[in-house]
Amino acid sequence: MAFKPLHDRVLVKRVESEEKTKGGLIIPDSAKEKPAEGEVVAVGDGARKESGELIAPGVKAGDRVLFGKWSGTEVTLDGEELLIMKESDIMGIIS
Repeated sequence: MAFKPLHDRVLVKRVESEEKTKGGLIIPDSAKEKPAEGEVVAVGDGARKESGELIAPGVKAGDRVLFGKWSGTEVTLDGEELLIMKESDIMGIIS
């Protein structure tokens, strides 16, 4: 299924966290926090100024990003869990 976010929204796939600590301890699923890191899957055309001028998005598909812990709305597309969030919920791009 093809999905294109509207306006300044971004579709993000969470990046799975490590299942072991640096010391080698295995973290059970119940103790794992959802990561605040993900990969941008799709981006809308951007927001509009009051004048109607388009503001281009600062992220693009394939960017690895950090976002707020409670950011976005969880959706399932083609059996895959994704997040739809506003571009302003993204704190930065990891290079």
